[in-house]
Amino acid sequence: MNKIIFGIHAVETMNRVNPQNFQEIFILNDHDNNRLNLLYISLKKRGVKINLVNRQLLETKVKKGVIHQGIIAIIKSINQFKENFLQNIIQTVKKPFLLVLDCITDSHNLGACIRTADAAGVHAVIVPKNRSASLNSTVQKVSSGASVKVPLIRVNNLSRTLCFLQEQNILIVGTANGSNNNLYAETLIPPIALVMGSENNGIRHLTSKYCNKIIGVPMHGIVSSLNVSVATGICLFEIIRQQQYSIAI
Repeated sequence: MNKIIFGIHAVETMNRVNPQNFQEIFILNDHDNNRLNLLYISLKKRGVKINLVNRQLLETKVKKGVIHQGIIAIIKSINQFKENFLQNIIQTVKKPFLLVLDCITDSHNLGACIRTADAAGVHAVIVPKNRSASLNSTVQKVSSGASVKVPLIRVNNLSRTLCFLQEQNILIVGTANGSNNNLYAETLIPPIALVMGSENNGIRHLTSKYCNKIIGVPMHGIVSSLNVSVATGICLFEIIRQQQYSIAI
């Protein structure tokens, strides 16, 4: 089934990473955006079918209120991987760096987490099959196209997957508000899988049973928790910092 992506970032990334996935492009005909002009030229050179349309027609292709930035692309379905793809990562990557999102059902949060994962160099994002937002156009827009690049692996049984990762000597690190284990006091070096939960409930109790340790981000203000994508960024980049420090010494 074909899908829609929109926004300059998302289309630029698809054009750079997987341009053969384009089916058709719709661009606002009276725009005044230099980046959009450059993107149009690049797409034209690739032979992608481009339609220059008015704003009214463009907005019929997305939900009301969506900020499309003057460009919408019809694409083939984005590849989503099954759990056996983890075997490929473990066999080909010396020190896997994984992000596990337990019950992140908000598309904006999923997209932001995928964008952060790409920036941190995460090898794959793992989500449960039935308790996660779908890889829709909102996810792709918020991720700035990173969802095209970072493999998203949907698994039938998250606990079983975490157990499998443990058997591969991958450290499973869960997160929870109020944990006595300070993020900055723990050793967090790949191979590692960071597990983040939903803002309302955190990681599920069953999921936490398969974590080697549970850590928390120290809070010093009146706010008791962070947005999941912000917390994800803090944790992922602390892992990077520790990894670089361990290499340096």
